[in-house]
Amino acid sequence: MDVSEASFQIIADLLESRTGQHLTESRRWRVNSALAGIFRTHGISNIDQLVCLLAAPPRGLDGPDLAQEVVEALLNNETYFFRDKPTFDQLPGEILPELAQRRQGARRLSIWSAGCSTGQEVYSLAMLFIEQAERWQGWTIDILGTDVSHRAIEAARSGLYSQFEVQRGLGVTQMLRHFAETERGWQVSPDVRRMVRFQQHNILRAHPGRMAFDLVLCRNVLLYFDRRTRAEAFDRLAQAVLPDGFLMLGAGETVVGHTERFVPTSRRASFFEPPSSSAALQKIA
Repeated sequence: MDVSEASFQIIADLLESRTGQHLTESRRWRVNSALAGIFRTHGISNIDQLVCLLAAPPRGLDGPDLAQEVVEALLNNETYFFRDKPTFDQLPGEILPELAQRRQGARRLSIWSAGCSTGQEVYSLAMLFIEQAERWQGWTIDILGTDVSHRAIEAARSGLYSQFEVQRGLGVTQMLRHFAETERGWQVSPDVRRMVRFQQHNILRAHPGRMAFDLVLCRNVLLYFDRRTRAEAFDRLAQAVLPDGFLMLGAGETVVGHTERFVPTSRRASFFEPPSSSAALQKIA
């Protein structure tokens, strides 16, 4: 069914006000399919009727937040374990060893996965450390995953995945080592779950850590922001990354032309650092 211009704009404004994401014309085609579940649940036949309900007075404190249901449905929660493996492999191969050298005194690493969706990226990080347990013995590793979606965070906290989800990005050995098959699906092992924590958070707000992070992953999140909002997000991320830490973006994302708060790292695709760190390293060299 067609979406009227007025209704599309109201839905787009709602999404942007709550998440910062810009619902572009190129994403217009998926609005009806994304909201199909809400149509069925609430007996709604089209977008115009949904917009009328959104404008109606709240049904009460115990009623569902229809606006939040709409926002949750429009968010793209696409993710999988060890996503973009050639890029992800740079973490254990180069980035984490370099951070280990820089933090040898404190023997502590703090990592933030911003826009973690249903948790696969966070659990992938935990698996990296478990699979290199000898190297990280005696270290404190703190891995935080956040997402603007309450529904996604609840799924991440459960650590429960379907057969399809657990096969995406994982080999059989990893599946059997880090998951247990149950009647409800594949459950992440207690050892992996103990290493991570999750909370709902919007990256346009102040970062969620007590202190800045050694490594921040924010992959395929900024793609949905307009230029102004993307610049604001980079400012927030710059506050979250330590001066000698790293920012990891998605394979199709860059800081070039969008912010001066980060610069590309040499010979490492998708990794960026504060300019002060890059200048200091060049001076040492």
